[in-house]
Amino acid sequence: MDSVLDELRARGFIKEIAHEELLRERLNQKGLKFYVGFDPTADCFHIGNLIPIMCMAWLQKAGHSPIVVLGGGTAMVGDPSGKDKTREILSKEKVEYNLNKQRPLFARFLNLDQTLMLNNADWLLSLNYISFLRDIGRHFSVNTMIKAEGAKQRLERGQGYSFIEFNYHLLQCYDFLHLYKEHDCVLQIGGDDQWFHLCGGMELIRKELGGEGFGFTIPLLETSDGKKMGKTEKGAVWISAEKTSSFEYYQFWINVQDADVIKLMKLYTFMPLSEIEGYAQLQGADLRKAKRKLAYEATKLVHGEEEAIKAEQTALELFSGKVSADMPTLNVQFPIPVLTALVESGLCKSRSEARKKINGRGVKIDWGKGKEAIEDQHLEIEGEGILWLGKKRCVRLSSKS
Repeated sequence: MDSVLDELRARGFIKEIAHEELLRERLNQKGLKFYVGFDPTADCFHIGNLIPIMCMAWLQKAGHSPIVVLGGGTAMVGDPSGKDKTREILSKEKVEYNLNKQRPLFARFLNLDQTLMLNNADWLLSLNYISFLRDIGRHFSVNTMIKAEGAKQRLERGQGYSFIEFNYHLLQCYDFLHLYKEHDCVLQIGGDDQWFHLCGGMELIRKELGGEGFGFTIPLLETSDGKKMGKTEKGAVWISAEKTSSFEYYQFWINVQDADVIKLMKLYTFMPLSEIEGYAQLQGADLRKAKRKLAYEATKLVHGEEEAIKAEQTALELFSGKVSADMPTLNVQFPIPVLTALVESGLCKSRSEARKKINGRGVKIDWGKGKEAIEDQHLEIEGEGILWLGKKRCVRLSSKS
């Protein structure tokens, strides 16, 4: 496509955008500096966080300059966006731990030699409070802030909105002003719930400096039927093998709804749109080819080609009834109660859920002679075997050495 903005829109990365035509003109030239902020509220990223990182990668491929802003300062306050209660305040030690875990993850998607990585604690923690109120706070209207969607919903429910949460908005807006002044950064990209912050930052740049900033938001990741996407029965789908194995990651993509496959190909792979369009023509049973392609490409991007090949082979062997050496394994001390095995393996979230699955004949075990339904929730598993939940999820039970 002629414009990277058109590429991003065609792939589904853009929801709301400010000054689109002016931004298009700027993006038609190389070297535009843009940023995305990541508050270190966890020690890893899940696939929802991956969408803005993919967006950054596309812009970098088009010749523009990404700035990653790790929110070591803003995480000390907590972003209220999209939350129905005040976030838990993280300790300095926890914020620093999460930052150190997050930093290396960007290397998988961005050329770090051409990426500026900053921590907003470096400029936020040294702010003088009185000076900040006088110089920055005067540009903000409380009337406007309480009309923002998140605050409005909280207040209508009588839940309240703390002073510290109002301050978060000012801090994020100040981030954009700081980056504009110190690094010539003119574009901020954020999630769907960040539009209010983006607009506030652009307005602050205009009022304080007479400058012009740009911004756009990325849609919330939802399934075709409007449900929030990115979780399995085990919880969030992470991009770290320590939290979500390459096989589990592959299986997540294989099991997405048919109607979502093409949308996810556009967001989570670097496949050309022309190639994706070919997969969009597939119907019925042939859609399995598109799912396998999505799962392979998405897994290769996060875990590398070798792990993607292994995950694909493991999935094919499981589908054909064979046993793979790369199957997820739980090392246990036999005998082990079946309820304990189901929970510790992550196949079930709780013992009560495990009981329901057993009562519904959804749990089976394979001792090497074929699957047998487990009907006794008090069963003690005596030795190694493969524990199945449904047709697609399983774990090998192996003896601790």
